[in-house]
Amino acid sequence: MDQMRHAAHSDLTSSDAGRAMAGRHFGHGRHAGHSVAMFRDKFWWSLALTIPVVVWSADVQHWLGYTAPLFPGSKWIPAVFGTIVFAYAGVVFLSGARGELSERKPGMMTLISLGILVSFGASLAATFGLFEVEVWWEVGTLITIMILGHWLEMRAVTQAHGALNALAALLPDTAERVDGSEIRTIPVGQLRTGDLVLIRPGARAQALADRAAALLFYVALGAGATTFIYWWLAGDKGHGLIRAATVLIIACPHALGLAIPLVVAISTSLGAQNGLLVKDRLALERARNLDVIVFDKTGTLTRGSPALFGALAAPGVSEEVLFARAAAVETDSEHSLAKVIVAEARRRGLTLPAASGFEALPGRGAQALVDGATVAVGGPRLLSARSAVPSPEIAKTTAGWGSEGKTVLFVIADGGVLGAFAVEDEIRPESKDAIDELHRLGMRVAMITGDSKAVAESVARRIGIDDVAAEVLPADKAAAIERFQAGGKRVAMVGDGVNDAPALATANVGIAIGAGTDVAVESAGIVLVRSDPRDVVGAIELSRAAYRKMVQNLVWATAYNLVAIPVAAGLFLRWGVELPMSVGAIAMSLSTLIVAANAQLLRGLKFGRTESAVLAATVTAGGQP
Repeated sequence: MDQMRHAAHSDLTSSDAGRAMAGRHFGHGRHAGHSVAMFRDKFWWSLALTIPVVVWSADVQHWLGYTAPLFPGSKWIPAVFGTIVFAYAGVVFLSGARGELSERKPGMMTLISLGILVSFGASLAATFGLFEVEVWWEVGTLITIMILGHWLEMRAVTQAHGALNALAALLPDTAERVDGSEIRTIPVGQLRTGDLVLIRPGARAQALADRAAALLFYVALGAGATTFIYWWLAGDKGHGLIRAATVLIIACPHALGLAIPLVVAISTSLGAQNGLLVKDRLALERARNLDVIVFDKTGTLTRGSPALFGALAAPGVSEEVLFARAAAVETDSEHSLAKVIVAEARRRGLTLPAASGFEALPGRGAQALVDGATVAVGGPRLLSARSAVPSPEIAKTTAGWGSEGKTVLFVIADGGVLGAFAVEDEIRPESKDAIDELHRLGMRVAMITGDSKAVAESVARRIGIDDVAAEVLPADKAAAIERFQAGGKRVAMVGDGVNDAPALATANVGIAIGAGTDVAVESAGIVLVRSDPRDVVGAIELSRAAYRKMVQNLVWATAYNLVAIPVAAGLFLRWGVELPMSVGAIAMSLSTLIVAANAQLLRGLKFGRTESAVLAATVTAGGQP
């Protein structure tokens, strides 16, 4: 079973979980209790303390050809001020390394700590004549630059605060607790320390990045050890130690660890701001590779609020009798078409006869016992099932209604056709725009409906649908999706009704209209909060753009290390190319900032809409907005 179990913390709320998740994603678990202001203050103080270290450094004076002022005790300035910088600012990294090691997940903080510990230890030993190489100026500048890098990085990350809030809001208020062999759904607030919670699989790209970052730690450690051994055997023990420390610093997997989660957070926030509620990150990842978009017609491509277009009673039957008997049957129905007939009967002030034994006929209509007769109301399937034959006038008129895209309902009493109604569900004006845009993206667009083939083809013709599955029973919608998936095609289903839930779950990506039923929303990975089919286009564009950013960040973070580690190890010294530890720290910090800045560029994605809507929905129990 590819599901993971986690120990739950006591009284974990959705916002707590959001903060915890944010901390995990951005590496701020390593900076527990830290803030942008703290890193800012530590940077400026470290810079002020490091300047005297550099000015009175013997190496720097030799390179730049100057002599620093001499006075009693001046020779101790590099050691004293360097130690203060180590104790004041370096402790941040040592504390983070302790946390990583206690969790048995060594990473960025461990590598940084190894680097500064090596350089600090070597300098301290050299100060007391126990070692050859003293690099106090490297210790001070290294720590100062690392603090600066973390300050700038955290500033960049905090620009994604809206993303963190959106992520926290998307967390469900329920959890699946494992009790022995049973899985129980309970409110998050009821979780207690030691509970086992079922975490279902999602966000694969992040798992890949996490594994790569963990692997890079061991690669860096091995490269550092190899570097030291090589230069030790070459007779340059002192500088070998410093080069090994530089390798550890420059190979920190921070950029790699930040490459995916920042894109995830920003894309989720961006989607929320543009009407997309991402309930399942994996669904958004899959959206970039879709081949076919299947829309349910009613309530998705249409408004879902049908209106009566016409009525025709059989010879010898008045419209009042037709409406009264049909409305008597449909009074207990929740179907939108049924409500239209009942509303019209009431508008006419008709007295409805008593009805009993109501029965829904899935895919066909409904029936009840009215005045001692079995009366049924439904579409063309109902006629076939009852072998009922309408009068020539009704047959001709209803054929015309169907060719115009109207939904036709027949009223049958004891096998005879009493009459018919034409109901029209207005097509959303934005539906054609959505389909045109999907075609631009290379998608095929299909429609699935329980309406007659004539009605379905009329709607498809008007808005540019490529394929139609008509007269589909609710129970057969999932099977229809499987047919669209034939040949390995990746299919998204867009729907709004309780009958759409199995199809949404069967599709590669389930997309629910926000105004739909709770069951449909729960079965989907993405919810269109504004009930606008054009937002399907936005979901695909967002998926593709986010994936591009993930790939760009991963390529950059990987390529950086492939180049930087050999340079830091001194492999190019024969050509005069050397990388001081401080420059290595700058390069590592810049790589992280580049990844963060590249992720922020995702905010420039245009969804092709002029209006700017902000997600106002909150997630209630079960994840419904």
